[in-house]
Amino acid sequence: MGAMTQDQPTSQTDAPDGAPTGRVRCRLTVTGVVQGVGFRPFVYGLALKHNLTGFVGNDSGGVFIEVEGVATAVANFQHDLIHQKPPLAHIEQVTSEDIPPQDSTSFVIVHSQAQAAANTLISPDICLCDDCYRELVDPQNRRYRYPFINCTNCGPRFTIIKDIPYDRPLTTMAEFAMCPACQAEYDNPLDRRFHAQPNACPVCGPQVWLEIGERLTVNGERLSVVGDEAVLAAQRLLVAGKVVAVKGLGGFHLACDATSDAALATLRERKGRVDKPFAVMARDVAAVRQFAHLSPAEEALLTSKERPILLLNQKETNALSLLVAPGNNTIGVMLPYTPLHYLLLDGRSPVLVMTSANYSSEPIVKDNDEARQRLATLADAFLMHNREIYGRCDDSVVRVIGNPLSVNGNPTTDNRSPIIDHLLPLRRSRGYSPFPVKLPYSVPPTLAVGGELKATFCLAKGEYGYMSQHIGDMENWETLQAFETAVAHYKAIFRAEPEKLVCDMHPGYLSTRWAQEQTAVPVVAVQHHHAHIASVMAEHRLDGATPVIGFSFDGTGYGTDGAVWGGELLLADYRGFTRAAHLKYVPLVGGDVAVKRPYRLALAHLQAAGLAWDEALPCMAACPEDEQRILQQMLAKNINSVPTSSMGRLFDAVASLLGVRQVVSYEGQAAIELEVMAARGVTAQYQFGLDGAEIDAAPVFAAMVQELKAGVATAVIAAKFHNAVADLIVQLSLQMRQAHGLNQVALSGGVFQNVTVLETAVQRLLQHEFVVLTHHLVPPNDGGLALGQVMIGVGG
Repeated sequence: MGAMTQDQPTSQTDAPDGAPTGRVRCRLTVTGVVQGVGFRPFVYGLALKHNLTGFVGNDSGGVFIEVEGVATAVANFQHDLIHQKPPLAHIEQVTSEDIPPQDSTSFVIVHSQAQAAANTLISPDICLCDDCYRELVDPQNRRYRYPFINCTNCGPRFTIIKDIPYDRPLTTMAEFAMCPACQAEYDNPLDRRFHAQPNACPVCGPQVWLEIGERLTVNGERLSVVGDEAVLAAQRLLVAGKVVAVKGLGGFHLACDATSDAALATLRERKGRVDKPFAVMARDVAAVRQFAHLSPAEEALLTSKERPILLLNQKETNALSLLVAPGNNTIGVMLPYTPLHYLLLDGRSPVLVMTSANYSSEPIVKDNDEARQRLATLADAFLMHNREIYGRCDDSVVRVIGNPLSVNGNPTTDNRSPIIDHLLPLRRSRGYSPFPVKLPYSVPPTLAVGGELKATFCLAKGEYGYMSQHIGDMENWETLQAFETAVAHYKAIFRAEPEKLVCDMHPGYLSTRWAQEQTAVPVVAVQHHHAHIASVMAEHRLDGATPVIGFSFDGTGYGTDGAVWGGELLLADYRGFTRAAHLKYVPLVGGDVAVKRPYRLALAHLQAAGLAWDEALPCMAACPEDEQRILQQMLAKNINSVPTSSMGRLFDAVASLLGVRQVVSYEGQAAIELEVMAARGVTAQYQFGLDGAEIDAAPVFAAMVQELKAGVATAVIAAKFHNAVADLIVQLSLQMRQAHGLNQVALSGGVFQNVTVLETAVQRLLQHEFVVLTHHLVPPNDGGLALGQVMIGVGG
């Protein structure tokens, strides 16, 4: 994920030493992220520097170049092409072919060419660059305070592209004819806006305006202001505690003052979002340091060109409203990444809540009319613009782990870079998508449709897996429609028509049903937890020749026996898996109701462990007496009680037992708050029971109940439980090494978003000299599932 670094580019000539003399001509083809990043003007300038003639152009496969001149100059050109490339370019491969000289007299940039079957890599949307920011705040510059300033080094890319090659007529900027000044920049190969497709200015480009919503009217009339006054008016509304819908790069945000309890309470009430944390956008790093701790690695990610939402530890005392992230010691923070964001934060509110503009589980709103209709009850005003968003794209969410997680301490795979070794992606979207993950080997065109929660898909072709942006939870028609639109977009821009579809084996998933309705191509259904392990294997480019010791810990997944899996030890490769061990089944009483009421899970675990339902336990106090009697009957008669081996549900049960959380309002809430509570520095741990292939949580529950009654601090008990899970991973890995001679341990699934468990497990595994595979490019949750589905679906 994230960093534009995978393989070193391959080239027939990497250095000029020993090159022959005399006039020669060379044809080169460059593939990678080489469109929309200033590559052609870079090549133009490089050719002039080396006194070469010829031409450069784009086609659907990348960049094609012919250069002619003295042999040493041509060799130097090829060397500099790789080693002095533009900052946003990512070269995958350079191929070179000697051809007869043509005695050309100049070097020119030629028109783009389309190729039906070719594809090129497309740059994600990138934050405003330093040069454009300086112009934005310079009163003498003609783009002073213009909300759509950009150049070849920054700005929108993926979200405005309709098709390739990446030229203005195939973007949403096609309707804006450039003024003479912008056209001159666009046509000048030595200007940093040469062929910058979104190039514009206040005279000829998109405009911003503020519409007052139905909630705010003057004498019954809804007002509208345009241009810079619209931004200033939006600032005044935010200071006054209002909620403003702001149109960004990939969709709308709902913004309000992050220090205002009243504004946050209003936003939560309108959105029906009881406890789930909101992300904030801070003016700059100095503003972030006022409310959050920031390490050098975290600052590097926060200020990176991708500009993700980064989870940071909050300072105990800060000015932010407690309603930003209730019950949580972390907060999602991002810096401005568009000119409009910088202008909006250049006022009296240095920190704003910036949350996706949508209702729960639905895709982010991206169009103006859609915003007026769907956000009317949420926003007091709308800060809009008329540059169409073609590709919906939500913000990415990442977290920094305490130590670089690499193979035995050393990054060894092509998909890695130093900054990635500190990165744990939780949602891969804006800034990263649609940049692909390089696969272990070439695959035929394949579409994997992911799961249900945190939906993404993967369109694979050749050596690339094009992971989609975050789409939403596939539980409603709106998300399905966004999914279908995104699939069509990817198929067009990557010139891929799938020969096979891959889906989850759960028959009730909307994504599974969609795949099965596509009758023109074969469909392969794969097991959920197998796909998790294959995902982390693919990310590390394992060829699958040797199975891994795979721990797939999450909340839910359809098992081959019809049960709800989620605490799985799989010996897996791409061809198949052996279920070597799993958490002992416990009834999920009432199905999804139990997920929303963790006290039901705790009571089920107590009964499974042969422990009394003691009235003194927090989970008993939370469960009404009538419901207790009903639960006893359901458990006794196995009524509406699906067996589950879920590790995620075990975390929920422990959170209830310790009195942390009895009812949840968003996915993962109980486990998140349990991790927050866990004391630091505790090394003691509980022990799971191991009986053949079954992992028994009963001894852990018995020990926790005993210590709870003895008055041991719940923070200590929570820490010992986290240590127990990490130790379980190590002990089972040692068993698998002894029994099967395996040494690679893969960790995947939503539980491994828990940094306490992840870091502890990895540290202990490395002490035993295991090779540890964790996620750095795609999320460990279901947002990374489709990558693994591809590798299993193509048959290994």
